[in-house]
Amino acid sequence: MTNLSDNKAKVIASIEKIALKRDRYIRRSAYYYKNLVRFFRFCIPDGSRVLEIGCGTGFLLNAVKPGHGVGIDISPTMILNAKKNYPHLNFQTIDAEALDLTETFDYVIISDTLGYLEDIQKVFGAMRKVIHPNTRIIISYHSFLWEPLLWLVQKAGLKMPHQRLNWLNRGDLINLLQLEGYDVVKTGRRFLMPFYIPLFSWIFNKYLAHLPLVNTLCLTGFIIARRPEDRTKAGKPLSVSVIIPARNEKGNIEDAVLRVPEMGKHTEIIFVEGNSTDDTLDEIKRVCEAYKNKRDVKWMVQDRKGKGDAVRKGFDHASGDILMILDADLTVPPEDLPKFYDAIATGKGEYINGTRLVYPMEDEAMRTLNMMGNKFFSVMFSWLLGQRIKDTLCGTKVLSAENYRKLAANRSYFGDFDPFGDFDLIFGSSKLNLKLIEVPIRYRARKYGETNISRFKHGWLLLKMVVYAMNKIKFIH
Repeated sequence: MTNLSDNKAKVIASIEKIALKRDRYIRRSAYYYKNLVRFFRFCIPDGSRVLEIGCGTGFLLNAVKPGHGVGIDISPTMILNAKKNYPHLNFQTIDAEALDLTETFDYVIISDTLGYLEDIQKVFGAMRKVIHPNTRIIISYHSFLWEPLLWLVQKAGLKMPHQRLNWLNRGDLINLLQLEGYDVVKTGRRFLMPFYIPLFSWIFNKYLAHLPLVNTLCLTGFIIARRPEDRTKAGKPLSVSVIIPARNEKGNIEDAVLRVPEMGKHTEIIFVEGNSTDDTLDEIKRVCEAYKNKRDVKWMVQDRKGKGDAVRKGFDHASGDILMILDADLTVPPEDLPKFYDAIATGKGEYINGTRLVYPMEDEAMRTLNMMGNKFFSVMFSWLLGQRIKDTLCGTKVLSAENYRKLAANRSYFGDFDPFGDFDLIFGSSKLNLKLIEVPIRYRARKYGETNISRFKHGWLLLKMVVYAMNKIKFIH
């Protein structure tokens, strides 16, 4: 590294002084680092390709268990120690502003490093060389509110001394990311009590730290970002599979085939029949035969019960790049599906959710209690997921087949708990840190049959799933 500025030279000198003591400081603050590792391991699946910028002696990079891990740091001594500590990982002395690696990664970590960077925007610009459209950049930083206490802890020798060049807040970081073309997926705060006091630390960090207002007092902030790709501008049209779970929907089957538009380079329609008590299955067979020369339309029958099982079976047999769910009651107009296609194909979102709560509805389209339930779950889920979601129960949901396969591979984290399918996809997408976008639709009253949803029975089940998800997503400590 040549032509260093005075500020950067001072940073390197200060880090070099304490490089041999770095692991000792980590052990002294074991409770803090244990919490930090838990957060990053929640965000990063084992075996991923991971780059850490400002890796120090390699402690965090090793802890997330990468399949291929690369750490860079501006301090030669830090890198020398990292190579000794974790010889199975790749460590290099590189200035993040001049990042020149020739490979891409699934995750880029910048943890407690921003204060040492002279030009953060330049670093964000350089990162474009090492990411792909599905890469997630995970940034953690300390709140400025804690600076006086951190200074005291540092003077007491409990925290590593440092030469800070900046102290940016969340708004500053989001602005810099957006200037370099990144899209912020999530932001949040965690870790209210960095010192271990039996029981109290557990209560404060697992529960109180996530409450509104109290949350603003947390020590650690985080940002998860991505750099979207517009597949339409790249000349990469996508194929589409529209999955239609159908139980007692005989009168809507032919309409569904007639009204689902052709999207992308090819559109297939897959009916998944749910052991109906009317003649839905016979009607599906008739319609598939009648339109086999005009549309790519298929059918199958569920082995089990529930919309969730139908969606999973349809997705497992789908051939499209993009997977869509369309309820067979057609209360969400099939003609609106191209809006969902455009949202995902242009990179605006990765998990596209319909919302029925923007435009006025037809009379009898949604009962008052259902509306109240939807609004309640909207507030709960926006807080739970860290992303705004207005209508959790709209049946039309869209994601890529690639992301669905990742979601399915990690399904064991939540388990097979959702008979509807909506929450399996919502929670799974949140775990993958997919960008959630909602598409407003005009919700129609059904013209045939009756709803398969019981407001009170299923409402109670949904509430239990929310409580369950809190402990799997929010209260991970």
